[in-house]
Amino acid sequence: MRQIKEILGQARSIAVVGFSPKDNRPSNMVGRYLIEAGYRVFPVNPGQSEICGLPCYPNLVAIPEPVDIVDIFRRPEEVLPVVEEAIGIGARVVWMQQGIVNHEAAALAEAAGLTVIMDRCLKVEHQLAGL
Repeated sequence: MRQIKEILGQARSIAVVGFSPKDNRPSNMVGRYLIEAGYRVFPVNPGQSEICGLPCYPNLVAIPEPVDIVDIFRRPEEVLPVVEEAIGIGARVVWMQQGIVNHEAAALAEAAGLTVIMDRCLKVEHQLAGL
């Protein structure tokens, strides 16, 4: 828990990969929460141009600013390419949301020096950390 509190306390920007424009989807609820919590949020969804009033990017490489955390809402078998992009853009943390586990992608990220959080909800952990 201390590591998570430290990560969330130091982070300023979060890319939400798989951010849905539908209000009732977990990615949208988490994304909106992160915006309200004061993070600079970058929605990543190739099918959208804007979500929650923010420009939406087709992939991590298209984001014009540094990203601290890459929060992933994708099926486990779709995580590896996202992690490869996260490494390429110099992200510090790869966060796989609750229910998402990909050990191969986690090993790749850790080997590149990124911190990996798997199978945890960023919103829940932020609330538990009391930030």
